[in-house]
Amino acid sequence: MEGSLPYYDCTFPSLVEQQEFEKKLFLKTQRSESEVVLVDGVTALCQRSSDVMCFIIGGPDENELMLLSALTCLCESLYHILRKSLERNSLLENMDTVFLVLDEIIDRGVILECESQQVIERLSFKTVSEQAFGFVLFDYITGNNEQREGQRRAALE
Repeated sequence: MEGSLPYYDCTFPSLVEQQEFEKKLFLKTQRSESEVVLVDGVTALCQRSSDVMCFIIGGPDENELMLLSALTCLCESLYHILRKSLERNSLLENMDTVFLVLDEIIDRGVILECESQQVIERLSFKTVSEQAFGFVLFDYITGNNEQREGQRRAALE
């Protein structure tokens, strides 16, 4: 996936320059234990989790603490929503969820949310809906829905 995701601005005019930057960034973070690195005038923060490295980049004048809080929010939200499985295969299998989480946190390069609990609550409708659908389907199959409807009609009369 290297080089396949666009940046929010025209930081890199060509795909070749973008891939070259990503290669430098990856090599620099592999050799360093630091979470914050400066590569080609761009501030980059990195968090590692098993076989996944999450990055967030900003301009040289960006507030590193704000970038770190957005990156932490992203990692914590994914960790919770993906049921404690922040691994490469889990991310690839749930790419739609990854994009939803990212969309809740950042919009067109603007950080909107830094509290992972807020992101989790906004996206928890998905799990609630799946459970509710299961109950409706079960009631339909077993005929419990007709019994409840009859009881509701009797109560209204």
